[in-house]
Amino acid sequence: MVSEPKGRGAPWTEEQEGGMGRWVGSDEGREHLESGPEASEQNNMELYDLRVTVDSIGGRPVCGLAVGDYFEVTDSSRLRLPPGGHFCMYALAAVLPLLPAKQRQLPEADWLEHDCLVACPDPEERLVMRITRTVRRTMRASDLT
Repeated sequence: MVSEPKGRGAPWTEEQEGGMGRWVGSDEGREHLESGPEASEQNNMELYDLRVTVDSIGGRPVCGLAVGDYFEVTDSSRLRLPPGGHFCMYALAAVLPLLPAKQRQLPEADWLEHDCLVACPDPEERLVMRITRTVRRTMRASDLT
């Protein structure tokens, strides 16, 4: 069955035989979706779970974090803290923009493939966090969006 999605101006093919839809063709630079089992396989992606750990504190620790404190990002978007743990929202804000890129395998020549340290914006604290990839997962885009 083909229907018109809101705001796209292009036909949408619904799920068939347990497969998920996938855009085919082109509409103003966008790919359109095709459906079927092949589309499901093509829509798989590899993402890493991440651990962000306080690596060092070179100044006055005012946010209550200590070296070794951490949080994890699992299953693409789940933020997990250890029981009773906390994390400074300013340190978190500094590292958040880098996490989606670190979840993906990047080209060897990409600087972000190798760099893993991020500084908290508080100049008096001089807190540095380390981003570490942990588990690599295969995920379906339809499960995430």
